[in-house]
Amino acid sequence: MERSIMDKLPLIIKREYLAKVRNKSFIIMTILSPILIVGMILLVAYLTKINDNEKRIIGVLDESTFFSGQFKITESTSYVQFQNISLQKAKDSTLSLGYFGLLHIPAGPTMEEAANAAYLFTIENPSTLVTERLERIFQNQLRQERLKGLGISTDQFSNVEKAYSINLSTFDGQRSIKGINELKAFVGGAFGYAIMMFIIIYGGFVMRSVIEEKTSRIIEVIISSIKPFQLMLGKIIGTSLAGITQFVIWIVSASILLFLSVAFLEIDLSELSGGTSLPGPGMNNVSQLSATPMEGEILVYAKEIINIPWALLIGSFLVYFILGYLIYSSIYAAIGAAVDNETDTQQFIFPIILPLMLAIYVGFFSVFSNPHGPIAVGFSLFPLTSPIVMLMRLPGGIGDGGVPLWQLLTSIGLLIGAFLGIVWLASKIYRVGILMYGKRPTYKELFRWLKY
Repeated sequence: MERSIMDKLPLIIKREYLAKVRNKSFIIMTILSPILIVGMILLVAYLTKINDNEKRIIGVLDESTFFSGQFKITESTSYVQFQNISLQKAKDSTLSLGYFGLLHIPAGPTMEEAANAAYLFTIENPSTLVTERLERIFQNQLRQERLKGLGISTDQFSNVEKAYSINLSTFDGQRSIKGINELKAFVGGAFGYAIMMFIIIYGGFVMRSVIEEKTSRIIEVIISSIKPFQLMLGKIIGTSLAGITQFVIWIVSASILLFLSVAFLEIDLSELSGGTSLPGPGMNNVSQLSATPMEGEILVYAKEIINIPWALLIGSFLVYFILGYLIYSSIYAAIGAAVDNETDTQQFIFPIILPLMLAIYVGFFSVFSNPHGPIAVGFSLFPLTSPIVMLMRLPGGIGDGGVPLWQLLTSIGLLIGAFLGIVWLASKIYRVGILMYGKRPTYKELFRWLKY
C-alpha cells in the first residue's frame, strides 16, 4: 500500500536537509562566514579610526589683513602660517614639507576683492568637505563685513538669523523629535533586507538542487515512487531548514567571536558611529537626565529604539520570513524544473528579484516620508513585497500611530493565499518541466504547462 503524503514528506525533507548540511561547501561557508563578517567589522572600525586620526595640513599665505586669526586648528585640519615670503617660495615649501595644500589670499583694497582673488593650491582635486570648510570661513567673514556696511552689528544679525525648530510632542505628552519615522523604518528595513538576502541565496540553492537532479536523471527514479508536488515541497522545506540552521550558527558564532575580539583586542566599535554611545534601558526620564539639547535628543532616540515593540517585530519577522521564503522558493523550484542548466535560468531570474528590489527601494522612500501613505500601505499588503515593506512599518507598533490591526491581518492572509496559489501553479510547471530535456523553455510554454 502506497504511503501517504504525510509519511513521505518528512523523508524528503530529511534527505534534502542532510544533503545540504553535509555538503563540503556548506560546512566551509558555515565556518568561514562568521570569521569574515567579524573580520570585516573589525577592519572597518580600524580603518575608520585611522581615517579620523589623519590630519590635513594646509599652508596659509595671507597677504591681506582681513582674515588673520580665522584659520583655527580643528580635529581634521591644521593650518601653518607663512609670512614675509613670496607665493612661489610658499608653493615650494608646501610641496617640500608634504602639506595637503596652500591657501593664498592676496592683498586687496577690500575684503571682497581679496576673497575673490584667493586660491587653494593642491596636488590633486580636493574633496568637497575641505573646500566647504574653507568657504565657510570666508563666508562668515564676508557676512560680517557686509553687515557693517549696512549698519547692522554682528549680535543684531545673530538674533535675526537664529534657527528655529518647532517643538514636537504626542497627545499623551511624550516628547518626540524629527527623524523617528526614519529610524524605525531603518530598523524594520534591516529585518526586511535580511529576508531578501535569505530568499535570493537559499532560493537559488533550491533551484540549483532541482537542476542537478534533473540533469543527472536521478529525478526519474525519485518521481517513480513519489509525486512531483511532494518532492518540490520537501526540497523547499528541507533547504529552508538547512538555511535556518546555517543562519543561526552564523548569528551565535559571530556574536561570540565579535565579543571575544573586542574584549581581547580592545577595539572600540563606537568608532563606527562616530564615537557616540547610546544610553541604556534605565534612562527613561529625558527631562531629568539630559544636560544639553543634544544629549536630550540622543536620549529620545535611545528611548524610541528601546520602546520599539521588539516581540511583535521578531514574531512578525518569523511569519513573513517563512511565508515569503516559501513563495519565492516555489518559484525558484519551478524554474529549476523548467530548464536544463543554470545559464537558461537568467531570463527568469530578474522577474523574481524585481519585486524584492522594488520592496526595498520603494519601501524605504515611501515609509520614510509617510508610513501610512497609499504607496506604503499598498506595498505592505501586496504579497510579493509585503514581507519587506510591512516589516518597515511594524516598528511603529499596532494601533494608534502604528499599523492598523486589520492591515497586518489582511497582509498575512493575502500572503498565505498567495503562497497556496503560487505553490499550486509552481507544482504544475514542476510536474511537466521536471521530465523535459533538451529544450530551452519560453514564457509562452510555461503558461501552456499551467493548463496541463
